[in-house]
Amino acid sequence: MLLAGLIVSLGIIVLSAIFGPKSRNQAKDEPYECGIRTEGLKPGRYSVRFFVVALLFLLFDVEVAFLFPWAVLVKKLALLGLIEMGFFVLILFIGLLYVWFKGGLQLE
Repeated sequence: MLLAGLIVSLGIIVLSAIFGPKSRNQAKDEPYECGIRTEGLKPGRYSVRFFVVALLFLLFDVEVAFLFPWAVLVKKLALLGLIEMGFFVLILFIGLLYVWFKGGLQLE
C-alpha cells in the first residue's frame, strides 16, 4: 500500500511537471484575495494573543458542539447522562477559568 501511494504521488508530480502550464507573467504571479487585487502595503503583524484567543474559541466551540447530541438523547440517558454531562461542562468551565485568570483572553 505504501509503495502504491508513493508511485501514484510521484506519478502525479511528474505528470504535472510535464503537462502543466509553463507560461509565467506578472499578472499570474501577483497575489490576490477573493479575486480582488491587493492595494497598498501589507497589514502589520498580528499579536500571538490574537491566535491564542482564536484557538481557544475553536476549542471551546467544538467542545460545546458535543452538547447537541446529548440534548437529543437526554431522556434516554437519564440521570447518569445528566451527571456525565455536568462533569463535562464542569471541566470546560474549569478550563475557561484557568485561561481567564492566566490572561489568555486579553488582547493587550
